[in-house]
Amino acid sequence: MTLHRRALLGAATALAPSALIRAARAQDSYPSRAMTMLVGFAPGGGTDIIARLLAPSLHAELGQPVTIENRPGASGTVAAAATARARPDGYTLLMGTVSTQSVVGPLMRTPPYDQDKDFTPITLAGTVPLVVVVPANAPYKDIEGLIAFARANPGRLNYASSGVATQQHLAAEMLCQAAGIQMTHVPYRGTGQVVNDLIAGTLDLAIDTMPTHLPHIRSGTTRALATTLPQRVAALPEVPTVAESGFPGYEINVWYMLLGPAGLPEPVVRRWSAAMNKALSDPEIRRKLEEAGFIPGGGSAEDAARLVRREAERYGALVRQANIRIE
Repeated sequence: MTLHRRALLGAATALAPSALIRAARAQDSYPSRAMTMLVGFAPGGGTDIIARLLAPSLHAELGQPVTIENRPGASGTVAAAATARARPDGYTLLMGTVSTQSVVGPLMRTPPYDQDKDFTPITLAGTVPLVVVVPANAPYKDIEGLIAFARANPGRLNYASSGVATQQHLAAEMLCQAAGIQMTHVPYRGTGQVVNDLIAGTLDLAIDTMPTHLPHIRSGTTRALATTLPQRVAALPEVPTVAESGFPGYEINVWYMLLGPAGLPEPVVRRWSAAMNKALSDPEIRRKLEEAGFIPGGGSAEDAARLVRREAERYGALVRQANIRIE
């Protein structure tokens, strides 16, 4: 070995401990500035609602502000792709959904990310049923009436979603397959405008996240026909399920999950997971989430990763059967 090479190796060896010390100190002081939680849909939707309900508690626990940044577009994949490209330092996180993490990515001709390799699942934030919502003056009063109308008028009814292959889209396709009907899909950039169009009567129906629509259902400006879990939900106990309305086995929901980029350091994952679980176990936060229609989540990063894999298998089969593609 030459003297020059020995000198270089010696210098690298001498620097290594100091580099490790700096990295350890950086993790010990984390977080030292504000953090951003990306939301892939417009304000007013379920993803935005749960992120904003949790943000103050996360701020209190982590000691730094958690800023919610809405980046709608491409069925939520704009925000997810930005998270996948972010530095894995814990300052850019994503409030992802079952759609962005288990459904949408592989359906695109040129996927903007690998949903299996480009993220670090942290904690399940919550789950919500979907609710079949129509204008208050719709001529059908229940699912049976909706199906009868759709059969008599193939393709006339239009239904909304937050984008191709989102849970709203899949829920409607599942109903069309089960009932043997045809409806027209109208994708929106977010669900806030969906509510406005339902109230105005320019949209026929949506099978959408319950927190988005619950205030309007309760006020009577829209009407709920059914919910999508196997059992009735506490927030709308008088509303039947799709399954009990003639379609046994029908079940679909939306879950929300905190994720970071791939390679997120384990201490950062643990810090966020602990903060999320503390927030989700707080009685006041749970009350707010439940009143809004959410089922609070929680659990470990390993639990979250298993959920992503399991749901990807389930919905992948459904999407292939429905021949849904994103160009």
